[in-house]
Amino acid sequence: MADEKDLTSILTEGAGEYGITLENSQVDAFMKYMDMLKEWNKKINLTAIEEDREIIIKHFLDSLSIVPYLANDNKNLIDIGTGAGFPGIPVKICKSEVEVTLLDSLDKRIKFLNEVVNNLELKGISAVHGRAEDFGQNLQYREKFDCAVARAVANLPVLLEYCLPFVKTGGLFIAMKGSNTEEVDMSSKALDVLGGEIENIYTLTLPFSDIKRNIITVRKLRQTPTKYPRKAGKPLKVPLV
Repeated sequence: MADEKDLTSILTEGAGEYGITLENSQVDAFMKYMDMLKEWNKKINLTAIEEDREIIIKHFLDSLSIVPYLANDNKNLIDIGTGAGFPGIPVKICKSEVEVTLLDSLDKRIKFLNEVVNNLELKGISAVHGRAEDFGQNLQYREKFDCAVARAVANLPVLLEYCLPFVKTGGLFIAMKGSNTEEVDMSSKALDVLGGEIENIYTLTLPFSDIKRNIITVRKLRQTPTKYPRKAGKPLKVPLV
């Protein structure tokens, strides 16, 4: 097991590769978050990644990889299908000024997220229990966010239907993907129907690893028709392709 100095070096140097300078208080927050993740993981299934070094690289640094693509005027962000809080909580630790909403369909995970938020004393962040298909039709959430993000939730046509309804016209959806971008070719119908356009695909290698990632940024050009997202389960069963 790597000692704490090695772990903090991996975190700070890795963040530095994205142009992020972490203060000591932020590093402490990440370490506390990691301890809670491992502790709660014994009770509920939060992550298959259990080694400290792997958590830092595959969860924390992976989450921070989107920070360079968040515009300075992104005042609020929703993380769809956040799971154990990725990427929303690392983004919040790093950019405290951004209001963050964490959405997940499993109540046990919401309890964990609230515990993390309270223990790390994070302000301007909330965890809500529900499905993207339902909340995307809720006027309190629909088209209210400068940015929506999703990490490893579904393939791109399905993700677009989950996420674009939350984004304001002119705002951004960031899809965090693995090394494969075949889904992009299947997404033209969903983009057309839902009012989005792929702006960029950024390819990167996670620091201290050979793991390839793609970050797909989608600009919302116009309002999403009110019939989308469709009822729970429908986007997955009958994707817009």
